[in-house]
Amino acid sequence: MEKNKFFPEINGNFAFGCMRLPMQGGKVDHEQFCRMADAFIAKGFNYFDTAHGYIGGQSETAIRECVAKRYDRSDFLLTNKLTNGYFKSESDIRPFFEKQLEACGVEYFDFYLMHAQDNNNYKTFRRCNAYETAFKLKEEGKIRHVGISFHDKADVLEKILTDYPAIEVVQIQLNYVDYEDEGVDSRNVYEVCERFNKPVLVMEPVKGGSLVNLPDEAKAVFDALNGGSYASYALRFAAGFPNICAVLSGMSDMAQMEDNLGFMADFEPLNTEEQAAVKKVCAIFKKQNLIPCTACRYCVDGCPKKILIPDLFSCLNAKKAFNNWNQDYYYENVLTSRNGKASDCIKCGRCEKACPQHLPIRDLLTKVAAEFER
Repeated sequence: MEKNKFFPEINGNFAFGCMRLPMQGGKVDHEQFCRMADAFIAKGFNYFDTAHGYIGGQSETAIRECVAKRYDRSDFLLTNKLTNGYFKSESDIRPFFEKQLEACGVEYFDFYLMHAQDNNNYKTFRRCNAYETAFKLKEEGKIRHVGISFHDKADVLEKILTDYPAIEVVQIQLNYVDYEDEGVDSRNVYEVCERFNKPVLVMEPVKGGSLVNLPDEAKAVFDALNGGSYASYALRFAAGFPNICAVLSGMSDMAQMEDNLGFMADFEPLNTEEQAAVKKVCAIFKKQNLIPCTACRYCVDGCPKKILIPDLFSCLNAKKAFNNWNQDYYYENVLTSRNGKASDCIKCGRCEKACPQHLPIRDLLTKVAAEFER
């Protein structure tokens, strides 16, 4: 396998995103995660990505048990992140960082990212000298590379990269649906990275599973190509740009891992026919006007009414895209039987502040309520 052209220590251009691991009874399925990690490493790949808030802290400890304890440290690379909400002052950052090292069972992180940077978060990180602390930790050998993960408009990224030119890598949301979307601003954000000569890590290449669970009309477009899973077109689209360092895939079972390895181990960018198919699928999605939620679940943690916001959006999308009338039963008897309904929203706005997609969640919940609570 070719070494990464931006960071020689990274094998290939494919990374294991650990925000959506295999689950069993509310806990990470360690047995299946071990098998997935083994297959990933056996194929030559070595980059794992986590954050403290992923799966309620279980992502970090699962990496400790299933990767760090079972492999030599030189066999894998690990990215972690400094997330707003886990520190209130500069003095909080180092203890939190040490807690992350302990949770992951490692002595250093290969990459450490200032997490979910946007115009508001960035002010907190600057006030607390978060970037300066990370660069100091790099000097001490506890971090190999300092970067950011980013969720905002291109002008905000340009400001951050101007303020901190020592940033080494930028993680952005990029997929074929969002690339031309004015809300996500993926194209302009990517082009800022190119201008500043920063390698790009891609998150949400399949948009939280939306680009796998396609409407029938979109499936027919890809099926006509006679080859490749729906995920393959999404990941290969994202990996095909020149400044892409690696594409993260959040795989939640062994079948997804095997599929991804099948086309990323011998990576080929999309050909002309496949690119044309992707454009057709984008047009189909745009016509359906679905809610572009990626199910990151950042909005759920602080909801005072315990509304499962991404699940309710998914329920409405499924009803629109697939004419799936079972969603009414699912909404009433599963999603809201022990959690808040969309109509329970008190319009506090915490969810919108946490949303990386900058969705008008309060207005969208009104639409959900109108559909399912008539």
